Amino acid sequence: MAYVPGAPLLPMLATAGELPAGPDWSYEFKWDGVRAIAEVRAGSVRLWARSGSEITAAYPELAGLGAVVADAVLDGEIVAFDVAGRPSFVALAERMHVRDPHRAARLAATLPVTYMIFDLLRLDGADLTGAPYERRRAALESLDLAGPSWLVPPAFRDGAATMAAVRDHELEGVVAKRVTSVYRPGVRSPDWVKHKRELTEDLVVGGWRPGARRLGALLVGLPLPDGRLRFCGRVGGGISAAAERTLLNELEPLRSAEPPFAEPVPREDARDAVWVVPRLVVEVRYAQRTPDGRLRFPRFVALRPDKTAADFAAERESGQARAAERIVDEGGTDGR
Repeated sequence: MAYVPGAPLLPMLATAGELPAGPDWSYEFKWDGVRAIAEVRAGSVRLWARSGSEITAAYPELAGLGAVVADAVLDGEIVAFDVAGRPSFVALAERMHVRDPHRAARLAATLPVTYMIFDLLRLDGADLTGAPYERRRAALESLDLAGPSWLVPPAFRDGAATMAAVRDHELEGVVAKRVTSVYRPGVRSPDWVKHKRELTEDLVVGGWRPGARRLGALLVGLPLPDGRLRFCGRVGGGISAAAERTLLNELEPLRSAEPPFAEPVPREDARDAVWVVPRLVVEVRYAQRTPDGRLRFPRFVALRPDKTAADFAAERESGQARAAERIVDEGGTDGR
């Protein structure tokens, strides 16, 4: 491994796909955070983002790693946990771009992060990237890296059980790693496979925004008892040309002068919006909700001509669940 000023290397990336099975694979939880390479030398710790930019200043609580390992390059995910102990990307967003050391120190006290270390790429001057994953993993576990702001999360050999744990604990997904795989810096390799947990939900269209095409994104929400909508976000992904034509044919006759949402829609979402009477129901796939009810990574799935906005009232009365969980194999903007 050649070392030059700057990031020691770029992280290896996973491909999206069906979860592989068999004795050739090991399974880890997929953490919803920021991918980071940590370089530890002579008591000093430097952190590098997936892009290669240095992010050391943002996470001062990780400086203590320099006291427990002398010379190493580590790979992992920086994660912020909510009060329920689940990874929260929304909470982490407050930390990601901080570079002022005083503000970073304050945030480290009030909004701490944990570095989830899942790979060891160098140890005591020895390059381990050419070693198989199972050897790197064994070497990593032998270091006993358990500290106030870092740990080595578990790896498992049963993919189905790992996926069941993902569902039980509402985690993001699973990363499967071929036990014989070497570490390929900067490469998206089929030897690592990510399989994400996502939800689908039926929502009502309250408007749309133009973009590169006439319909750039749908503005969607959940019906409230008074007939207005609670805003859930902007859905631009997954809309094919054929779906755009169908959606516009349905939405054009529903144009309205006023937004149907109960609260003002954020300015960045409402800009150039075309409002509609809230009648059209669509199925949307998403990763999770933010604390204010917004959808993360939403994608349009299909129209629901069999369902009307009035059906939501009946579902509320019957207690029927709105969101349906499923595991999907599509990629995203995550770090692995």
